[in-house]
Amino acid sequence: MTGDGTRTVRAGLPEAEAYAPTLPGPVFAAHYHLPGDAVGPYTYGRDGNPTWSLLERAISELESPGTDAETVVFSSGMGAISAVLLSQLRQGDAAVLPSDGYQLLPALVERLAGYGVAVRTAPTGEDAQLAALDDRTKLLWLETPSNPGLDVCDIRRLAEAAHARGALVAVDNTLATPLGQRPLELGADFAVASGTKALTGHGDVLLGYVTCRDPRLAAEVRAWRKTVGAIPGPMEAWLAHRSLATLQLRVDRQAATALALAEALRDRPEIAGLRHPGLPTDPAHQVAAGQMRGGRFGCVVSFTLPDKERADRFLAALRLVDDATSFGGVRSTAERRGRWGGDAVPEGFIRFSVGAEDPDDLIADVLRALDAASGAASDTASAAAGG
Repeated sequence: MTGDGTRTVRAGLPEAEAYAPTLPGPVFAAHYHLPGDAVGPYTYGRDGNPTWSLLERAISELESPGTDAETVVFSSGMGAISAVLLSQLRQGDAAVLPSDGYQLLPALVERLAGYGVAVRTAPTGEDAQLAALDDRTKLLWLETPSNPGLDVCDIRRLAEAAHARGALVAVDNTLATPLGQRPLELGADFAVASGTKALTGHGDVLLGYVTCRDPRLAAEVRAWRKTVGAIPGPMEAWLAHRSLATLQLRVDRQAATALALAEALRDRPEIAGLRHPGLPTDPAHQVAAGQMRGGRFGCVVSFTLPDKERADRFLAALRLVDDATSFGGVRSTAERRGRWGGDAVPEGFIRFSVGAEDPDDLIADVLRALDAASGAASDTASAAAGG
């Protein structure tokens, strides 16, 4: 199987068996029949589950097709991120993380510091994390495209520099998905993602995963999962595998509409800081085009409106877009990201996640909401001037 669509609809399915379902239902089991010694694929529910196994095989086939890569699934994206960092770093080690990554990374940095790990941070753009590497670095963590700012770094360049210093490299591949980017092929040791987002795409599952080609690293991550119990439920794992079948359809539709939306927003006078890696004028476009696959630059568009009030009016005026956090779902969402307080963004910063709606309908709704928000601002200004 070479095509992305073919791969996604077949990934992880068991061998055909007469009268059996093509994708078996979830296995609900805390324990298994276990005569004799405690060996075998399934011994206890925290160690393994047949439903996880099928999903893990499917993700491995997408993240690293044609190899013996191993995937470990978790109960959330943060479970996966924590497993890599905390299974690999020890007291006295150093790590380099993005300063503009996911908003819970600072909480992990604080935890690592408490364990005696030295953490340095640098922005994603312009490969700035290169300057933070030194001979003490045990792990380099990349997030590209970054969330929510959508900067991009050169994975291959950074991985080569880190490996030359003896460091491991992990890449958060959440926004790109394995159809848009394959970090392991670009030199990374770990591909990590929140399956809550585009991988499952329906806003109804919390999930995370780590994929490695090195079985030793995979075993260390798996042992961490067992120790802390960050395991997914079988129903969540089954829903995730079921949702994978439409991944290519969703990703392609969302990426194309996201680019069209970004193009429609370029000339809006009230918008500043418009970002989408697919725009030829975007600062990240050249690097993104060199490592992201098939013109799939992600479903997220970010931009800044003049202030908090304008942003809130814009969000309230949208009819086809939910005011909600997260991204990658089939229904478009948008939020004023500053409301969380964990990202260094202006008060009017909008993270917009493009769904699977008809592009013309969605773009018309966004432009209408921008007009409504701008009109209300003009009315307020005129009233103030008249007073």
